[in-house]
This record gives sequence, structure tokens and C-alpha cells, in this order.
Amino acid sequence: MSIQSVRTSRLKRPLRPMPAFVRQALLSRGLMRAYRGRPAYQRNDYLSWIQRAKRAETRQKRLSQMLDELKRGDRYMNMVQRPRVKSL
Repeated sequence: MSIQSVRTSRLKRPLRPMPAFVRQALLSRGLMRAYRGRPAYQRNDYLSWIQRAKRAETRQKRLSQMLDELKRGDRYMNMVQRPRVKSL
């Protein structure tokens, strides 16, 4: 998904840029595709949530949770997420 498609989404909150440490973590774990497969609001929520942390330990904990959830594929912010089934 390109930046352009995210910018033209219906997000009501400001679009958060991806910090370099998040990008590096996604790339090093091979999870960028899983991240980009999430809806724009979820990607934006993850980035906002991680960046709002005041302490480095909290940012790392939140980043780890996001990475674990992306790897599992069935969670979003500790909530069960079922994959959408596209109808024909």
C-alpha cells in the first residue's frame, strides 16, 4: 500500500509518520507486509500509541506487542481480530 492510498483514506486523526526504529523492526522481522495489510486506521493507531509513550521502555514494550500481534495475525491492540473474508 502506498503512502498516497493512506492519505486518501477516511482517517479522521492525523496521519502519523513511521519512525525509523519501527520501520527497522518491521523490516528485520519480515513483518512489513503484515503491517501494510492492516487497515489504515490500525497502522495509524499503532504508530500513535507507540509514539505517545514517554519512556523508552514503554515504547519498546508497545513495539514488541505490535510485532507479536502482526506475527500472530489474529490480534489488534490485544483484541481478537478475525481476517475479513472478501465476497465475490
